[in-house]
Amino acid sequence: MFNWFKKKTTPEVSVPKSPEILGLRLGGAFELDDLKLRLIEPDLVIEGASRTQLIKAVGVVQLDEQTRLIRYYTDDEGFIQVLTQGETEADVSEVKLYYFYDTKPIDTESEWKHLLHNQIVQPTWELEGHTFDKVWDNSKPVAMTEKTWLENGSISETDQFVMIYEREVGNDIFESVLVSGEEKIIHNRAERCLATSTGINLSPTDFKLIG
Repeated sequence: MFNWFKKKTTPEVSVPKSPEILGLRLGGAFELDDLKLRLIEPDLVIEGASRTQLIKAVGVVQLDEQTRLIRYYTDDEGFIQVLTQGETEADVSEVKLYYFYDTKPIDTESEWKHLLHNQIVQPTWELEGHTFDKVWDNSKPVAMTEKTWLENGSISETDQFVMIYEREVGNDIFESVLVSGEEKIIHNRAERCLATSTGINLSPTDFKLIG
């Protein structure tokens, strides 16, 4: 006998899984190429990157119907960001390793508006004596929303207002600065900050999966 009443009163709720691509997944691990990092790290803002990292959270930004940013946050204060135009590895167009550089809280509405209208987008961005040039032509930050899966099964959303800057380090290696005004609503209250991260491109040989 079909239990129709049970189906109607306790419907199953399908919780979407965090995405996996290039073998990267929530709870997984990877190893960075030690030789490459030892060669380029002295020229980067990034320093002391752990060669072995565990993935503790996964974030997704849906840029349009097919294009996504997938971010694999690690236990080493960084994340691997994958830009993809589809669901398969063949659709991946860019992979970057980012490290958080600084996070500053934004306490007032006036500070937040000033940040969005006057601070995030500049012709250049100065960091530790280096000059990074603005990558996009936008005169305002690019707005995006990130959905993030945590290991405990919870899911959160963060609105982000972003600009990218870049400089050439040498030998066709570029270092990026990701500047993001971030807003999360917690208990009907906005928590805001300015987050700065620096990153480099990764090739398929620059990391390997170990879990």
